[in-house]
Order: sequence, then C-alpha cells, then structure tokens
Amino acid sequence: MSERPRNPIRTLAGRVRRPSPSTHAGRTSPQPTAPSTRQDRRPGASMVDSAIYVDGRRTASPVTLAETFRGLRELTKSVGWIGLYRPTQDELAALAAEFDLHELAVEDAIVAHQRPKIERYGDTLFVVLRAARYVDASEEVEFGEVHLFVGPDFVITVRHSEAPDLSAVRRRLESDPELLARGPEAVLYAILDRVVDGYGPVVRGLRNDIDEIETEVFRGDPAVSRRIYELSREVIEFERAVRPLATVIQSLSAGFEKYGTDEELRRYLRDVEDHLTEVREQVDGFRHLLRDILTVNATLVAQQQNEEMKTLTEASMDQNEEVKKISAWAAILFAPTLIGTVYGMNFDAMPELHWRFGYLYAIGMMGLVSIGLYGIFKGRRWI
Repeated sequence: MSERPRNPIRTLAGRVRRPSPSTHAGRTSPQPTAPSTRQDRRPGASMVDSAIYVDGRRTASPVTLAETFRGLRELTKSVGWIGLYRPTQDELAALAAEFDLHELAVEDAIVAHQRPKIERYGDTLFVVLRAARYVDASEEVEFGEVHLFVGPDFVITVRHSEAPDLSAVRRRLESDPELLARGPEAVLYAILDRVVDGYGPVVRGLRNDIDEIETEVFRGDPAVSRRIYELSREVIEFERAVRPLATVIQSLSAGFEKYGTDEELRRYLRDVEDHLTEVREQVDGFRHLLRDILTVNATLVAQQQNEEMKTLTEASMDQNEEVKKISAWAAILFAPTLIGTVYGMNFDAMPELHWRFGYLYAIGMMGLVSIGLYGIFKGRRWI
C-alpha cells in the first residue's frame, strides 16, 4: 500500500498536522489487534454511509471502515465522512485507533445520554448535539442524540436515534461542492443547521398544544391538569436540548479569529445562532406561559370547588330546615301522645281514673302543651 503525501492542514484547534515517519498523514497507524476485527467485517446496520471527498466532491464510497482508512491514506487532500448508527464498541475502538480519538470522548459516544457540549482533544473536536422532532400522532416531542468527531481530515457522526436525518445533510452538502470543499467544519456547521432547523416544527407543535390547553382550561376539562404537567415536562426537556447548544455555538464563534475560520463558514454559523436565539426565546415564553396557565387552572379549579361547596352548603341548609320542621311537628305530636299513653294504661290505682272531669282535663292538657310547643317553634322559625 502506498502512502499518500499529506500537506499540513490547519485543524479546528488551530494546530498544524504534519506527516511523521511513524504516522500516516498525521494519524497514528491502526493497531494490528482491535481494528482488525472490524476491518474484516462487511458493513452492517451501524455504518449508514461512508464517503471520501476531494475538493468537495465524492470520489469514493467505501463499504467498510478498512476501505475508508485505506482511501484516506491513498488520496491526497481528502476528507472522510463516516456516518454510524448505534455502533458497537469494537467499531468505535477501530475508529479510535485509526484517528487517535480520546478515550473519554469515545466513552461518551458509547454511553450516550449526554447534554449538548463541545470538547477539544488535541486536533479533534468532539461535539454532542440533541435533536428533537414533534410527533403529530401522539402529540409528543421525541429527542435524539448525535455525536461528532471532527478532525483535520475526517468527520465521524454517531447517531443514537432516528433524528436528525443526516442523509439529507449529506445530500445538501454534496450538491454544493464549494461549501463542502471548505473542510470538516462545513459538515459540522451543516449538521448544526439541520438540528436547529428541526426545532422549528417542535416549536410550532408545542405552540399548538398550548393553544389547545388554553381552550380546555376555560372549558373546565378535568383532565387538563395532567396535560399541562406533561407538556411542561416536554418544554423543560426541550429547553435542556436548546440552551446548552448556545454555549456550543458561542465556543465555536469565539475561535473564529484564533483558528482562522473561513469567512463563509462564519456567516453560516451566525445564521444558525440567530435561529437558535429565536427558538430559545420561544421556549422561554412557553415555559412562562405554561406556568401562568397552571396558575389560572388552579384558580378556576378552586373557584369550581368553592361553587360546589356553596351548592352543598345550601343543600345542607335546606335539609336542616326540613329536619327542623319535622322535629318540631314530631315534638308537638309527641306531647299529646305521651299524655294519652299515661292515661291509657288502665291502672285501678290512678287518682284521676274515675274523676268526673278527667277526660276534659286530659284533652285540655294535650291542647295546651301542643299550642305551647307550636308557639315556641314558631318563634324560633322552625315551623
């Protein structure tokens, strides 16, 4: 295998890589152990696409990592872009050995579940991005994750979800060789642009959900509280994907002068930053709006509960009035019944039993007691 001569290439870190007797084109030669397993394998589901570009045009489409490594060594001033989907540890080990990737970055790429960030490891830039997409069917936001290793002559993308669609990014760049010829940074900025553009449909979907929730709140839907909580969780998760990305872009912008970034790429990144700022402002608005909606909903629920309590109280008061009336009439009827019961026991030893005026006396007593009780209850408005 013949070695391709490599010209010094200014990297993202601003350093110059030069060939050395022990390296191929500034990269450490692959070790004979770990990479060999992957080099002998045919491409599986993990390697989505691999291409080698010269002057922004695809010149080779290797089907294995070994062919990609060999092509990068043989072609002068070439840039490789390897796209992987949930690669195995052996595949990443082969890439780490070939491109001298830092073990911490490789570990992050394997474990995933990282927040957006940017790290520099010598000549290699490691970037983590979180993509998002709105699913209309379930009215939910799905989040994805992509890891990028950007070196002086290579780009490695590691996806752990369907989003973002990097094949669309590749097609877009390949249709613009002049932009792609600006190097690996162009690929990084194009992917950033794709991720941020993907936030647009999510923002529109969340805004539509919030509008629906506002309608449900004032309609008195009892299930709206749960939906507000779930949507608040999605907005917070979305904010965790968007907010750290601003730091990533600021870090790249801060190195414009230091690392001599191409002017066209600078404008490209500034445009991405403008779009991201708009998304951040809208997400902040959503968070505050949902908080206000939750407060209004709690107020309306409290008012509804107060109305229900008022209705129950009024019903209880009406019942109490009825109970008073029933109790008053029961007491009025109870007094004559008691007198009649006493004199109806037919005891021979009762003094009034054979009294000539006993009947009139009993009847009069019943009437007086009943009239007295009626007067008392009437005065208290029980009757």
